[in-house]
Amino acid sequence: MRADLELIHGWIPHGAHILDLGCGDGALLDALARDKNVTGYGLEIDPDGITACIARGVNVIEQNLDQGLANFDDDACDLVIMTQALQALRRPDRMLDEMLRVASECIITFPNFAYWRHRAYLGFKGYMPVSKSLPHAWYDTPNIHLSTFNDFERLCRDKGLIISDRAVGNGDHEGHWSSRWWPNLFGETAIFRVSRGR
Repeated sequence: MRADLELIHGWIPHGAHILDLGCGDGALLDALARDKNVTGYGLEIDPDGITACIARGVNVIEQNLDQGLANFDDDACDLVIMTQALQALRRPDRMLDEMLRVASECIITFPNFAYWRHRAYLGFKGYMPVSKSLPHAWYDTPNIHLSTFNDFERLCRDKGLIISDRAVGNGDHEGHWSSRWWPNLFGETAIFRVSRGR
């Protein structure tokens, strides 16, 4: 698994019931079921991802996340996970509300647009940056809401949410001392653990 998924794997309690939004090939759900007796579902829209999930024996539902999570009851899960999909949604703020309606806690990862290499690329070359965490050109990218660590933390503050844990990393999703000290500048990817406010 990618290093960010391994970190998330460590954050998930044994026996939890989870919902994985944009679950891709189901690698995380498969590992959690095997290693931690976790149950749950993945939501995916890509046919190749759905096929891969079925091949792994992962419970998967074909669903467009922009349509919300109305088919899930309040507090239906212990935890909701979304990796590298928040920036591709029409209304990330509303999805955050939905995630924390379905579970009291969620884990979210996304690329940090304020990463120093992205800033330098845009500043010196004058083009939208392309990197491991932002691999598409401006005209074919699925990312429609690029944000920064600071943007996401402000959104959580404005909503009265609690950030209980945070990890940052480079393009390989691995932590580095510089990204821990100055995450908005040196962190290429973000992993946030968020829960409802009191």
